[in-house]
Amino acid sequence: MNSTIGEAKPIVSALAPGLYFVATPIGAARDITLRALDILASADVLAAEDTRSLRHLMDIHGIALGDRPLIAYHDHNGEAVRPRLLRLLAEGKSLAYASEAGTPLVADPGYQLGRAAIEEGHKVIAAPGPSAALAALTVSGLPSDRFLFAGFPPPAAGARARWLAEIGEVPATLILYESPKRVSSLLTDLAASLGGDRQAAVCRELTKRFEEVTRATLDELAAAFADRAVKGEIVVLVDRARGRKADAESVEEALRKALKSMSVKDAASEVAAALGLPRREVYQTALKLSAEE
Repeated sequence: MNSTIGEAKPIVSALAPGLYFVATPIGAARDITLRALDILASADVLAAEDTRSLRHLMDIHGIALGDRPLIAYHDHNGEAVRPRLLRLLAEGKSLAYASEAGTPLVADPGYQLGRAAIEEGHKVIAAPGPSAALAALTVSGLPSDRFLFAGFPPPAAGARARWLAEIGEVPATLILYESPKRVSSLLTDLAASLGGDRQAAVCRELTKRFEEVTRATLDELAAAFADRAVKGEIVVLVDRARGRKADAESVEEALRKALKSMSVKDAASEVAAALGLPRREVYQTALKLSAEE
């Protein structure tokens, strides 16, 4: 992480007891909120997926750990460490948890900690900020009105094929994380399973020095990455299925059903997404049906 501009000094104040999920930069160290810095500066206890990354981030921004505990909490030690963190919350401590990078609970071990804290009646607070999934969606050029974060695909071929078939018909932009070593095979599998003509994007090293976004069809991306050695963090996004044929009768039937519980605008959006049709055309039909009724 690099920081080239002078850092703002955090406003240190006492935090109320509770569990604070703190989003941290996915690359550029300055992509952190002032509130996140305040929390890291004043929490009674700090926990992190990677304690070295958090210490480095705090050093960049001039935040001293002092004599406060900094506890590692990750996939491999969660069962053992979680009871200790819950005891600290029960003692009335303020506990800040940070992912290695990005927003806690998004492809991150914080979920079980948050769930356990809620079950025991502790306050859980989000300090929102960077997210690779949302950053990739922003620059992908794909629709953002509806999206599905699907996480990491299964590595085994059979499980991956079933997984892709399950999410492939979801009427939303699909957001996937993948290892750079497997991105080529994933793109090939996506093209075979979902159709090579679907629009997609591969985002690499977002907010970092060698940031790269490649936008094309799945067939074109599979070819482009077939013989390429790839490094860095990867996000793959795939557009929803397009070009489905739906006759006027089917559209009207779907709209009548949707209009029973939705506004004209929402019904049109719902049906257009489900049938892969232009929203403006469906909206005009919805207006006509609404007027008739």
